[in-house]
Amino acid sequence: MAMTIRVDVVSAEQSIYEGTAEMVVVPGEMGEIGVLPRHAPLLTRLRAGEVRIRNGEHVEYLFVSGGIVEIQPHVVTILSDTAERASDLDEAKALEAKQRAEERMAGQLSDIDYARAQADIAEQIARLRTIHRLREKGLLPNRH
Repeated sequence: MAMTIRVDVVSAEQSIYEGTAEMVVVPGEMGEIGVLPRHAPLLTRLRAGEVRIRNGEHVEYLFVSGGIVEIQPHVVTILSDTAERASDLDEAKALEAKQRAEERMAGQLSDIDYARAQADIAEQIARLRTIHRLREKGLLPNRH
């Protein structure tokens, strides 16, 4: 039996994933981080992107909007404002949210509003990249 690590993914609204995995890949701020059982302790920020949780041949795909990950030798905890299972990702909503953020940036905004709009655009682009990558792998249906 392969060694496993406990994985908890929590959003502001709910627990998205609780279980064990042989490997977890998270979108670290400076690049992807692969986590195996007995990984050295680490606490780092996450950027918006895809989380992969591998258990044998099965891989669970999630999207996180950013957040933090705490890695301990036997536990990975991901805390994110927004986290979604791949099957729940909606391309039309992501495109619409990106367009709204672009329109806000185009208007005369304060520096704070401009920065928030930029962050929203970056999140939606990451969400769309995840959707397209999963669609290419055949894990999401093609648009009709």
